[in-house]
Formats: sequence, structure tokens, C-alpha cells
Amino acid sequence: MAKPFIHESAYVDEGAQIGADTKVWHFCHILGGALIGERCSLGQNVVVMNGVKIGNNVKIQNNVSVYEGVELSDDVFCGPSMVFTNVANPRSHISRRNEYKRTFVGKGATIGANATIICGLNLGEYAFVGAGSVITRDVPAYALMVGVPARQIGWMCRCGERLSDKNPTSCKACGTKYELEGDELRRVS
Repeated sequence: MAKPFIHESAYVDEGAQIGADTKVWHFCHILGGALIGERCSLGQNVVVMNGVKIGNNVKIQNNVSVYEGVELSDDVFCGPSMVFTNVANPRSHISRRNEYKRTFVGKGATIGANATIICGLNLGEYAFVGAGSVITRDVPAYALMVGVPARQIGWMCRCGERLSDKNPTSCKACGTKYELEGDELRRVS
């Protein structure tokens, strides 16, 4: 595998770890203590704070800040200008550094452009957050979330196609099989 590519305008602080074949583009800043996996792409003006963990094959589009407390699993997609928060009740005159909340994004999840993820939540694997949505509660695996505040309107296949609302147990595009148990969708192995 090739070494990571770091554009000449990007800053990578000492202590940051960046995996093979990862690309860090124009005007990015990766702070020391950040862990970034292999085959990732960080678009223009991405900031990755100290202590952040990013898995393999993660795509982070332009103008995204990944704050301390956020963990992105493998194959996550973060759309342009989407937002992570890390403090529930920020005030400029009060330090809240000891109150950062953990936000976990599961394998294969997609977060659309300009969406906001309120801190302290979990997004399940292959969840799909529509552009401009505001996530204020945990998101189940494979859930399709839209709106402000976001609400679940359906289910998504791991291939990125919407599953039938009437029968979300099989993907017409790729054939993947699912099982619906109450409010949870699981892939059948």
C-alpha cells in the first residue's frame, strides 16, 4: 500500500496517525492524537481533533469538523458541511472541555450534506441521514432519517437503496435479505 497523501497546504500535527492510501486534501488540519485509518479521503477544509478515531475507507467531504469524542467506523460517508457537536450546552465564557460527549457512527452509515448530529448519540450501521436533517436521538441500524428534527421514514439497504416500505425484508437492487423485529432491521446472513 502507498503512503498517505498529504496536500502541501494541510497541517498534520505531531502524534497524528494516518493510514496507508489515505488522502488529506487542501487546507485540512489533523491534530496530534487523531487516528485515521487506511484508504480514507478528507476533502478540503476538514478538521480532525485530538482523540478522534476514524476507521478505514471513510469519506469526509469538504468543510467538516470532526470534534473530540466522535468515532467513525469503517466505510462511513460524511457529506459536505455536515456538523458534529460535542457539548450539549455550550457557552463561550464557560469551559466545557470535561463535558465532551461521545458520538458513535456505525459501519457504512451515510450522513448527508448540511446535516447536524447532536453529541452523545449513536448512529447504527448503514443508517442513512438525509441532507439537512438534525439528529436529536439514537438512530437504528439501516434507518432512513430526514427532517428537523429528524424522524425515521423508512429503511435503507447496505448498498444504499431504499427498501420497500411495505416489505423491507429484501433489496430489489442487490438481493440482500433482512429481518424486521419490532423497531429493528437486521441483515440475514
